Amino acid sequence: MYSFQELSEKFNKEFDHPHFPESPNTLYAPGEYFLNIGGKRIRPVMCLLGNELFSDIHTDAYQLANAVELFHNFTLVHDDMMDAASLRRGKTTVHIKYGDNTALLVGDVMMIRAYEYIQKIQPTHLSKILQIFNSTAKEVCEGQQLDMDFEKMEKVSLDAYIEMITLKTSVLLAASLVMGAIIGGASENNCKQLYEFGKKIGIAYQIQDDYLDAFGDAALFGKEPGGDIKQNKKTFLLIHALEVANEQQKVDLYELMKSETPDKVEKVLAIFKACKVDAWAEELKAKYMNEAFAHLENIAVVEKRKQPIIDLAHYLMNRTK
Repeated sequence: MYSFQELSEKFNKEFDHPHFPESPNTLYAPGEYFLNIGGKRIRPVMCLLGNELFSDIHTDAYQLANAVELFHNFTLVHDDMMDAASLRRGKTTVHIKYGDNTALLVGDVMMIRAYEYIQKIQPTHLSKILQIFNSTAKEVCEGQQLDMDFEKMEKVSLDAYIEMITLKTSVLLAASLVMGAIIGGASENNCKQLYEFGKKIGIAYQIQDDYLDAFGDAALFGKEPGGDIKQNKKTFLLIHALEVANEQQKVDLYELMKSETPDKVEKVLAIFKACKVDAWAEELKAKYMNEAFAHLENIAVVEKRKQPIIDLAHYLMNRTK
């Protein structure tokens, strides 16, 4: 068995090569530029971890991991455009560096390349993998649309936000684990438990992401500080702040959401801290972590095989970027 860190290194060696042809360079060079920025590459490693949980890693798991990483990068290129983001992982985003039209095509061709990798999987599991991959891809798009819809809504409930996060973020983490598990020969019940584990970890991951966007070290996080606040995103933090704030704080928050003043982020963060949303977010993250580990406990394999996934979960929850 390999550790989470060892699998990360193995995947990076596998993935760090050109994924596109040379011509037209005006399309494929921007694609390679974005892929070479790197990132945590958690989702493809989850494919390998899902496989390893039940058997030795099959070469198909690497084809699947390549597909998942390309699909994830496709979503990031397009998300950056929708969010008007200038930085991704500390580097200039594709639409800023190469223009909107090129960025659209870069994202599209990444998605197509992902399917080319999936086609290399042996026929035994191909139909089931495609079914999960397609369903997940559709759900991720639904989640992104809900995220944009929420920006125009004055109030969003915590339950609605969790549903959006489940679609936008959690389902891809869960599906990555399960698709790898299918290649590893997992039973249907084990796949169900693993999927629920992935979903809960995904929600906890997003809570951590929202927290870092507001309170993290921008130099480590690799994004502009307070990006969610500038975009008026209905994050876990904002939703809870609006629930617990006093009347004056609520008025101030709504006014700040309508403004674009230079000190907007600073003022919103001051209200967040006054409402103790940072401590609340830590408690909510722990709740979903505990629920995730309960599902992992129900998976019928020897305990030592679960350790790399446990290590991954702790890494995700304790990250600073």
